[in-house]
Amino acid sequence: MNKVMKLIQKIKQILSQPRILEIVLYLFFGVLTTIVNFVVYFVVRDMFGANIIVSNTLAWVLSVLFAFVTNKIWVFRSKTTKLTDLIKEAASFVFYRLVSFGMDMGTMLLLVEVFGINEFLSKIATQFIVVVANYVFSKLFIFNRSKNNSHQIQDRGR
Repeated sequence: MNKVMKLIQKIKQILSQPRILEIVLYLFFGVLTTIVNFVVYFVVRDMFGANIIVSNTLAWVLSVLFAFVTNKIWVFRSKTTKLTDLIKEAASFVFYRLVSFGMDMGTMLLLVEVFGINEFLSKIATQFIVVVANYVFSKLFIFNRSKNNSHQIQDRGR
């Protein structure tokens, strides 16, 4: 039992570091976003018989909405006080997600249509690429723009 308590303390210590916590939260919500993406993709593809482009596009739209809310509120703790700032942040988020969507779609079509790789395996491969790209975009270009963002994680009262 003592080893378990030491492990819990070590985990708490690691998570008390703002950058580590941010990455853990990003990965946690990234997994949830990926689940949204997969579920929507395969429901639309299998239950409604839509093609890859329609299925992937609808999956992208719903997962981007989910990701924006979770990234803004819980991961990067961005606090916009003006509607114009919120609109700029959302527009920037959508723009960079369009970039990663292009990466996603291109990779899916390449892997499935050109190389004949199973759609599920292709979808998994594309998600690794997209998750890394989206974190970089969010960290450097989207939520980093608000002046108080870099201090928000530290100001949580820890």
